[in-house]
Amino acid sequence: MRTDTVIIRTPEGIEFSLALAGPFSRMLAFLLDLAVISAAGTAIGYVILALRLISQDAAEAVGAVLYFAVSLLYGILTEWLWRGQTIGKRLVGLRVVDAGGLRLRAAQIVIRNLMRFIDLLPGIYLVGGASVVLNSKHQRLGDIAAGTIVIQAGELKRPDTNQLLGQKFNSLVAYPHLCARLRQWIPPDVAHLALEAVLRRDEIDPASRLGLFKDFAAYLKELVRFPEDATELLSDEQYVRNVLAILFQSSPVETSRARPRSQVDRAR
Repeated sequence: MRTDTVIIRTPEGIEFSLALAGPFSRMLAFLLDLAVISAAGTAIGYVILALRLISQDAAEAVGAVLYFAVSLLYGILTEWLWRGQTIGKRLVGLRVVDAGGLRLRAAQIVIRNLMRFIDLLPGIYLVGGASVVLNSKHQRLGDIAAGTIVIQAGELKRPDTNQLLGQKFNSLVAYPHLCARLRQWIPPDVAHLALEAVLRRDEIDPASRLGLFKDFAAYLKELVRFPEDATELLSDEQYVRNVLAILFQSSPVETSRARPRSQVDRAR
């Protein structure tokens, strides 16, 4: 059955829904990426003109290799560096993610981009376009082979959570590079689901609440691993709260004066 959303269940048992990218938005992103590749092709053309002064055959061979490399590496490098986004996808607001809720792997990115040459057949993206239209998850053949889907990439909204999360010492902010990585890697739906769990904690049975925050903490720790000295004294719920403070609070407590002296020394 066709649907505009997909339910993802992580290995930790956390479920969240993602809005799938439709055929038209995907095609628009592809056309934008094609314009970028064409611009790179124009630059390659100047290289070929220079090489023709030396050898016509060498110029054509180098041009073919360069254009093939640009067409292939463009998608692989941008999707890896920007977590599933090319320039076209960023402009349209789309993102490639793992279909099972896991972190997108380099092998998946390579496979889906290699398969693009089949999806392009017979030259007008007919195979890939038909697959996107007919597939229940709007997957082209490259997505099916790589185990990926393309979703609408929503931005994290920043509600006023100061009263909810408080201004207590947050041991995680001692590692800004890991905090930045966390902001990059966490799916927005997971962040909002965790926030909803904190908002409704008093409505949840105590035993169920412990299990829920244990699952959230396990998922978040797998996503980005902070040093043990920053997490060893935190309960699962407090760990989740600290992560949410990093994601949603505009100015979490980050001063070294708020840290125990031993942690300041280790951070140096």
